[in-house]
Amino acid sequence: MNSTYDVEAFKKEFEQSFTWLNGFMRNVMRFSEKEALLDPASGRKWSYKQLNEMCNKLANALRKSGVKKNDVVTYQLFNSPEFVYSYIAPQKIGAINNPINYNLSPGETSQIIDHNQPLIYIYDSEIKETAVKALEMCKNKPAIVLMAITNNKEASCPQGHILFDDYISDSSSDNPILENVSIYDEVTRLQTSGTTGLPKGVPLNNANEVLSAHDVLMHFPLNPNDKTMNMTPWFHRGGLHSGGPTPTLYAGGEVIVMRTFQPKLCLEYVEKYKITFLIGVPAVLGVLASRQEKKPCDLSTLKGIITMGSPLERAACIRFQNMLTPNIFNGYGTTETFWNTFLRPYDLPLMSGTAGRSCTDDDVRVVKAYEDRKAEPDNLVATNNKEVGEIIIKSPAKTTFSYYKNPEATEMKYKNGWFYTGDLGTWDSKQFVTVVGRKDDMIISAGENIYPTKIEEVINEFDKVEECIVTAVPDRARGEAVTAYVIPKDDSLTVAELNEYCSNHPMLSKYQCPRYYRFVSELPRTATGKKQHFKIKQQAEEDLKNGLLMRK
Repeated sequence: MNSTYDVEAFKKEFEQSFTWLNGFMRNVMRFSEKEALLDPASGRKWSYKQLNEMCNKLANALRKSGVKKNDVVTYQLFNSPEFVYSYIAPQKIGAINNPINYNLSPGETSQIIDHNQPLIYIYDSEIKETAVKALEMCKNKPAIVLMAITNNKEASCPQGHILFDDYISDSSSDNPILENVSIYDEVTRLQTSGTTGLPKGVPLNNANEVLSAHDVLMHFPLNPNDKTMNMTPWFHRGGLHSGGPTPTLYAGGEVIVMRTFQPKLCLEYVEKYKITFLIGVPAVLGVLASRQEKKPCDLSTLKGIITMGSPLERAACIRFQNMLTPNIFNGYGTTETFWNTFLRPYDLPLMSGTAGRSCTDDDVRVVKAYEDRKAEPDNLVATNNKEVGEIIIKSPAKTTFSYYKNPEATEMKYKNGWFYTGDLGTWDSKQFVTVVGRKDDMIISAGENIYPTKIEEVINEFDKVEECIVTAVPDRARGEAVTAYVIPKDDSLTVAELNEYCSNHPMLSKYQCPRYYRFVSELPRTATGKKQHFKIKQQAEEDLKNGLLMRK
């Protein structure tokens, strides 16, 4: 290698020292007595010194159980202190932490356990029944199973399982010695949302964790004086990395635990604990705004609310700015690449509805969408906000460009350093991207390509509508007929009103107007808050057969 200086000292130090754990340990030294973690439900709180000692107790217990470098610790926990221990402790002994969705069925849980083959499995007592059934179905059973009680309620421990608190009770709180560390070591393995099939394992290395934290520190921005509360589950990328434990504890800030989203408590916590950043999906913000209208709390300490998981529509954005905070942010990305486009407060509400443009260290493009191949990165669609293409992402800092033991999926989604999202979108001359749907969500009616999110945005603007999801049902004449599932805000809402509204809306062509409607009380979503179009499409076909859909 030709160089103007001796690069070996830099390479050695950088490749061994640039880890998330080293950043956390620096904070343990510099902010020893500063609060790092607060669990309002139990009244417990931890300084950086105390949090480190608890993580050491788990790490040393794991090592005593034979967990070594690259072994997997899978945990299925609600947002809780035990989640934080389970995230940090494996990193202290070179193991891989693997948080998974607590809403999974026993069969889905067993599939993930068999795929990852963890040596240790930790589950929340609230999902004990799921865990027991899952383990019965597993072919590769974990050597040790721990049950954590995170809801402050007594629970009996199944035979052969160990209570989390008992497991770490006699363990040393000293820092374990960790050797042979590399920035390329896998430290965290996430699972994709799994809208279809088995959720894919997404490996993240030391550098990914640090640079994901840096991304948040830069874009919020985040500093040691901040207090964050991520209202979404931490087991997914947006929960862990967007103002969750990863960036907050790396910055030296304080994490406030919200086990599961409760609007009343959320607003009360902001006022009581002087929280500076809230993180959640737009639908959650809608609930908060409604609560704030009825029983307002003092939200003056908020520096911002960050949304993700779905587009932020203009009317909703203005409402949130008026009722919650003028500083609304919105991020778009994937489990594989974290967030990759961003809308800041100065972009809103003007650019609401878009996903924003590329984050500082990322490159996001909209390329031609082909059925049989990937477009090249320079095969771009027009920047006219009309031509639809596939959104692709280059995010070298926050991805390993691979899936765990899944070369077929890796080849399908990655090419030459780019991630092909499967999302369809448009963009403008300033490279603001608008997501219009998924390749597999697209509706083809009478030869016309129809994108559900565009219709959803229009329907959601109607003052009698709380929210909706758009799909299609088979139609003999058209191939597919547009169908809308609607949550009414006003019980007087009728199909006739909706039909008239859509037919007269300037943003909808005649062929885009729904032919069928059904009023519902909730919409199917992933744990990350994303609407599950594939589930509603399956339901719509059954509802059509059973005569439950109402015609316009």
